[in-house]
Amino acid sequence: MDIDWSSAAIAAGWAIILGGAGGALTEIGAWYRGLAKPRWQPPDWLFGPAWTVILGLAGWSFYIGLTQAPTPEARAGVYALFAMNFVAHFAWSPLFFKLKRPDWALAENVVLWLSVISLMVALPRIVDNSFAGWLNVPYFVWVSFAFVLNWKIVKLNAPFGGIRSGF
Repeated sequence: MDIDWSSAAIAAGWAIILGGAGGALTEIGAWYRGLAKPRWQPPDWLFGPAWTVILGLAGWSFYIGLTQAPTPEARAGVYALFAMNFVAHFAWSPLFFKLKRPDWALAENVVLWLSVISLMVALPRIVDNSFAGWLNVPYFVWVSFAFVLNWKIVKLNAPFGGIRSGF
């Protein structure tokens, strides 16, 4: 099997930048420590390794998409799916940790969730490879779990920003 190194670099760069940015934008400081959290929240140390595996698998699916897209239009579709996911994924940490708005992050999590669904559903259709979609199932499961965790944090701590969130 020949490796397309430029596609590998793009896919790996996507995963590394996304994981690194998420880590850099996550501040486990006094504000976060002061939030009420559910007892079933995983320990903080687990998030880094979990995201490393999840984004590594998603990056692999990106590589498959880039190397198996049958036409330039299909390849553009692969780029569009991963660009949309990049923006959706990147937006969550600043909303939650920098702006201290778990309620806004919760709403944004829906956009992220939809972008991951598109990786599971649209990507395999574009490249005719179901494995490319299956590689994103752990991402879907983790983002779904993160949504429930985020929702519970909002419920336990609302209101944020002086406005009652309704959760």
